[in-house]
Order: sequence, then structure tokens, then C-alpha cells
Amino acid sequence: MAAKRGKQEIITFKGDASLVEAMKGVPNRSEFIRAAVLAALDGACPLCKGTGILTPDQRRHWQAFAADHAVKECGECHALHVVCARRSAQRAGAPRHP
Repeated sequence: MAAKRGKQEIITFKGDASLVEAMKGVPNRSEFIRAAVLAALDGACPLCKGTGILTPDQRRHWQAFAADHAVKECGECHALHVVCARRSAQRAGAPRHP
């Protein structure tokens, strides 16, 4: 059975002349834009949703989380990622925190 799709809405946006020109060769611009927006949303920060700004409440939660976590650079691919400081200490043989 096919999945039932909800009501679709129209979303519009303005594009400068260079964007309009660049998209002239795209056969299905609507599908292209939908795919690009979904891909961008998939890569957005889960806290700020891509704005780059945390609310005061989000900052408070992040600070509590960051007490036991750190942002580190991967030695292989050099991507930044969050690591649990407690888990790293436990793996190194350090005593467990209560």
C-alpha cells in the first residue's frame, strides 16, 4: 500500500540573478530545491537548528553537558566531534566517578 502524503504547501523564496541563471539547466527545480533543503536540514546542529545561536536555556543545558564532554578533532579524518570525558577516563583506567 502506498504511503499517504499530507497536504503540500507552497514555499517561495527570492533568488538573485546568478542563482536564477545557475538553476536554468536543472530539469526539475522544485525537486532539486526540496532535496537541497532536506540535505541542509539533515546536517544542521540539533541544538540551534542551523542558526548558530543558542538561547539562554539551550546554553545552560549545553554548559551542563559540556562539563563531562569535550569537542575533539579526529586524528584520522580531522572532523570535530563530541566525546564523553568520563568514558575516556574510564577507558584509561581512571577510577569511576560515583
